[in-house]
Amino acid sequence: MQTKKPAVKKSAADKETVRKAVTEQLQTTLPVLKEQLGEKKFEKRIKKVAKILVAGIKKTPVKKSSPATKKIAP
Repeated sequence: MQTKKPAVKKSAADKETVRKAVTEQLQTTLPVLKEQLGEKKFEKRIKKVAKILVAGIKKTPVKKSSPATKKIAP
């Protein structure tokens, strides 16, 4: 009897944590913009920017490299 493991979506959880990290970094870096726009507009824009930035991040598979062999010329 085989048991199947449920598929776990790690990418959604990873993207969410990355989005939160990006949001925090942007908030700490742009306090002047926050003063100019106001709290509500600033939060909306930061949310949109973080979403767009995280959408551009794609996880690439690690390629296995074979050891380089040197050919000796006769």
